[in-house]
Amino acid sequence: MSITIRSSFLPLVDAEASLAFYRDVLGFEVRLDVGHENMRWITVGPAEQPDTAFVLHPPLANPGLTEEEGRTLMELIAKGSYFGANLSASDLDATFARLEAAGAEVVQEPMDQQWGARDCAFRDPAGNMLRIQQA
Repeated sequence: MSITIRSSFLPLVDAEASLAFYRDVLGFEVRLDVGHENMRWITVGPAEQPDTAFVLHPPLANPGLTEEEGRTLMELIAKGSYFGANLSASDLDATFARLEAAGAEVVQEPMDQQWGARDCAFRDPAGNMLRIQQA
């Protein structure tokens, strides 16, 4: 028996901005784009990993969420301190240069970390922190 990661969820605030970032800037393929009323869920992932994806979702689409919890959640998302993901790239410096040139919000330029990894960090349009490590 084995267990693998199928999908992870990241909130989106502006569906079109998130779609453009993940598809056009990161180069992920769009696997599913589903709308319901004024909400939209977009599933994206790298072409080389067809069984792993991010589901970009409307953060307030939880029927059990109170109004106060929704406000708190949106404040945390706006600060960029709630969600994030770690990615890897075969050429970190070239990936950083491409993302920076595309206008992605840089949080940290490529650097060698004390624990041995070389990485950089960006924020997506919703404020989610994306750390990218040298593969």
